[in-house]
Amino acid sequence: MGELSLRPLTVHDEAQARVAHEELAADGFGFLLAQRREEGAAPESWAEYVARLEDQRHGRRLDPGFVPASFLVAEVDGVIVGRASVRHELNEFLAVWGGHIGYGVRPAYRRRGHATAILRGCLALCADLGIERALVTCDLDNTASAATIERCGGVLDPDLPVAEATEAVSAKRRYWVPTA
Repeated sequence: MGELSLRPLTVHDEAQARVAHEELAADGFGFLLAQRREEGAAPESWAEYVARLEDQRHGRRLDPGFVPASFLVAEVDGVIVGRASVRHELNEFLAVWGGHIGYGVRPAYRRRGHATAILRGCLALCADLGIERALVTCDLDNTASAATIERCGGVLDPDLPVAEATEAVSAKRRYWVPTA
């Protein structure tokens, strides 16, 4: 098996990305970010979606409540095995619930070290962005993700180790992870 690489989504990834999205939707996890649909207009095309993600990476034309962020796919031997979102800064919501990094691995590719490789790659990107320690959260009952975060040096937030559930968001463990 080849080495995992993280890269931006491209127009050529549509078929694989949509399959991955359906697979992870069964777990209650969205692989893709929501595509825009203007009132009375057709949904954005895949090319427009990819261009919007590129704009978001550069902090251009951000939707309200969004911060600059890099949406990346994790690829091994030409197969998309997972994805990650690296938020370049935290807003009020991300500071409690979402953190700097979110990631997911497709069910067929789990338990192979991909989550750890994805998180380590994201931590390196955070370091390049000048973030010294990244906030990484996971659902309270997601022991696999908690173990991955701890394996990468994550320490529960001493001030707010768990963010309690709301109607919109499940309870989260909150970890600070060094990026260097």
